[in-house]
Amino acid sequence: MLSALNQQSADNRRHDDAAADALAERHLLEAIVRQLPVGLTVQDERGNLLLVNDAAAGHFGTRTKALTTTTTGDDASFAPALPAAAVSEEERGDRVLLTTRSPIRVADRTLVLSTSIDVTSQKATEDELSRRAYFDELTGLPKRNLIESHVNAVLAGAGAQDCFALVFFDIDNFKHINDYYGHAAGDALLQKIAKRLSADLRPGDMLARISGDEFLLLLHPVRSEVDLISTVDQLIQRLKAPMLIDDFEIFASASVGASLYPDHGATYDVLRHHADIAMYSVKSATKGGFAVFDSGMAREASARTELEQNLRLAILEKRFHCAFQPKVDIRSQEVIGVEALVRLYNEKGVMQAPGTFIDLAVELGLIDELTHLVLDEVMDSIDLIDDYFGAGVSISLNVAAKQANDPLFMRAFAAALAATNCPERFMIEVTEDAFVNKSQFQTDVLPGLRELGVRVSIDDFGTGYSSLSALTDITADEIKIDRSFVTDIHKRPRSQAVLRAIESLSEALGMTVIAEGVESYEELAYLQGASRIRYAQGYYFSRPVTFEDMQASGRTADLGRGRAESRLARDHRVSQSRTTRRER
Repeated sequence: MLSALNQQSADNRRHDDAAADALAERHLLEAIVRQLPVGLTVQDERGNLLLVNDAAAGHFGTRTKALTTTTTGDDASFAPALPAAAVSEEERGDRVLLTTRSPIRVADRTLVLSTSIDVTSQKATEDELSRRAYFDELTGLPKRNLIESHVNAVLAGAGAQDCFALVFFDIDNFKHINDYYGHAAGDALLQKIAKRLSADLRPGDMLARISGDEFLLLLHPVRSEVDLISTVDQLIQRLKAPMLIDDFEIFASASVGASLYPDHGATYDVLRHHADIAMYSVKSATKGGFAVFDSGMAREASARTELEQNLRLAILEKRFHCAFQPKVDIRSQEVIGVEALVRLYNEKGVMQAPGTFIDLAVELGLIDELTHLVLDEVMDSIDLIDDYFGAGVSISLNVAAKQANDPLFMRAFAAALAATNCPERFMIEVTEDAFVNKSQFQTDVLPGLRELGVRVSIDDFGTGYSSLSALTDITADEIKIDRSFVTDIHKRPRSQAVLRAIESLSEALGMTVIAEGVESYEELAYLQGASRIRYAQGYYFSRPVTFEDMQASGRTADLGRGRAESRLARDHRVSQSRTTRRER
């Protein structure tokens, strides 16, 4: 009997101990669940809360609730039990919660287990990354990828009668503004331009900054081309108004091209490309204007692309050759110098004039290499030049204005001239616009050339920006009067007066004057009889002579000391005869 009682007492103690252990484990589990960093709730079939831990209470603004086995009917602040798992992103005040709800079966009951995570900081990071990916930091405008996506969405929903336009804005001379006023002013200018272009945009419109100084505008819808022209003209006029930046009144303009859907393309890439082509046609002609794309522009762009590729290949394959046009003493008919003129032969062997590729070479950054190639070819054939034109004649080389104001290039080119061991034979010809930045040229370029004995000529004088001011500020050795003043000089009194003024000023400053473009006997006769100009250049004396012409003529060194007029005229006939045969 006693033994049975003892056994029962022991069983009771074990039962009590087990119950105590279970209760302790439950309290421990509840403490862990309550302090989980993830919000956790449990709801019954009617949506009543059975459990809410601390994190969930903080997320949802309710009180913590321990797990119970009864339904209280209160706190039904959440959605009722869901038939399947669901994930949602919810905003609770200034918080963003990622909530997961799923049904669970416990003791023949269907409960809803919910977890919630505060993703506010992660969401802010994602939003910032998205903003940086799709919006321009400086102007706040959409970037290229966002407007492309938006246009594609418009295209996907476009009906048969829908019409919209892509308008491409390229800010004119923005690099010059940046260089002169500084990058901070340039950034401020872009911000003001963005505000002016984005003013009065309609819900369907979008303006994007797609590169440094380029903007793309979607106008949606557009009723007609006339409607488009009117809208863009207003924007162009708005841009032309002065902008006050750092106490400076800065004037800006843009070259603008546009394409219309569906007339000019059915995809974003085609429409964007055609708007770009239209813009480029404006920029190549007269900056600050506007053009709507047409098929003729596409043909011109294709021809330009072909020329660009041919130009790059020609430099790689050294398909450039020099031709030389003499400078003649119009009193004695002697050749006193030659100008080296670069000629490009295309892949078919046809010669192309420099007007078709020099500007493009400057634009593409190929002109430096081309100028060095010209010098190399001159030096490779210096003996032939001397034999044909006369020993020791001066040799003029053309340097673009952009090169002349680039001290890095000019130092390298001066070193190349020095390496010829005859730098004093060379004259650098630059156009007037090279002297706009006078201090740069005077301070960084001229001293080095003077030290080598290289002379400087102002080419095409009278057509650039500096005109007479260039003569007073730049110590040039030679002025070449542009042919526009020489053509029919014997019949144009006003040109005669200009010629006399330049002649007198250049004499006072100790500069040699050369009349360019002399093509007729009457022009030469006027210069000889009614001016003090001593030197001239032009087709009347000779067209540019190639090395092939020199070798075929069989001339010797005495030509440079003879009478230029008859000799060069005969060589011109030989050259023309060969050219005619090649063309046939």
